[in-house]
Amino acid sequence: MPTLSKNFFHFFGLDQKLSIDLSDLQKRFYELSRQWHPDRFSRRSPAEQAQSLEATSILNDGYRTLRDPVKRAEYLLTEEGFPIGEQRSKDVPPELLEEVFELNMMLEELKHGDADARPQLEIARENFAGLRAQVDGELEKLFSKYDASDAQSETAKQALHEIRGVLNRRRYIENLIRDVDRALNPAAGTPTDDLL
Repeated sequence: MPTLSKNFFHFFGLDQKLSIDLSDLQKRFYELSRQWHPDRFSRRSPAEQAQSLEATSILNDGYRTLRDPVKRAEYLLTEEGFPIGEQRSKDVPPELLEEVFELNMMLEELKHGDADARPQLEIARENFAGLRAQVDGELEKLFSKYDASDAQSETAKQALHEIRGVLNRRRYIENLIRDVDRALNPAAGTPTDDLL
């Protein structure tokens, strides 16, 4: 029995790049799904059945990860020794500090029944969505920079370092959007008390 690669890129037979052809990924997913489907292994040895289940697990996790550009980048960073880590308050992007302070005030006002905060929160959400779009544009450029370089080069390592910083900023903005959405639509969940 061949050993299965747990590296998602290798398992799918892809180069370890940040920009990938999603239709090609989907095609490979379906081919590998047919190849490793547990029903095809029902009459095989227990070891082969176990390998089929392991391959199916890698396949599903890999597909979910690789089809999403942010998850793909986080995965590649981890594989290359640049883990993202937990979001901490000291990681707040400096350009957002004032907006976060104001957002916390608006969230508190809305929580205490001040309906006047709702329009301000809706505007804040639009602003954060715009910031997320800008960050996604930055990521796209950095993905191209990484993909164009040799994976072992200093240029690639610098690109990964920059990507990690931009992804941390994106994660923080995504959390702000989530908190505003929860405040505007309480049925979806409870907003956090403090963002910092």
